[in-house]
Amino acid sequence: MIKTILIATDYSLESLNILKKVLKEKDAKAEKTQYNILFVSGYEMGDSIRDLLFTTKGGIFNKIRPSEFCDAFSIIKNKYPHLINKMICDVFTGSFQRTFNNYVKTEKIDEAYYSPSIKSKGKGKFDIIPYIKKCKDLESHEITIEISESLPERGKLAEIFVEA
Repeated sequence: MIKTILIATDYSLESLNILKKVLKEKDAKAEKTQYNILFVSGYEMGDSIRDLLFTTKGGIFNKIRPSEFCDAFSIIKNKYPHLINKMICDVFTGSFQRTFNNYVKTEKIDEAYYSPSIKSKGKGKFDIIPYIKKCKDLESHEITIEISESLPERGKLAEIFVEA
């Protein structure tokens, strides 16, 4: 059986702690379920015709997703190959609740996880947590993660190895 999980992210290494906690819980249950993991951040496309016509998802990801995130993403995927069917990064560009609800139905998302300490701000990003909370077709879970300011590995790939 395959289920789809949405994780609200800002594409920081801290946001991968949500995935680590979720996979640790799922692994402890020892079920035969695999998961499609969908990392989603809100992104404001703007209203310029040029931006709307010539902006691609690859271009957006080059702006908002650091290379350390991709490397850490791969490490986690290799740690839980029995749980992860596939992992995908995406952006939600809508601005209405019904658009988000349709996104959830289209992507066949079963559950969503978010942390209030991870806020998508800057570089055109916006927070999708309010959309997740209001979506009636989605089972959502708030994950508490502590972000230590004094962590020497903060912002570096080694941060992914720190136990959450």
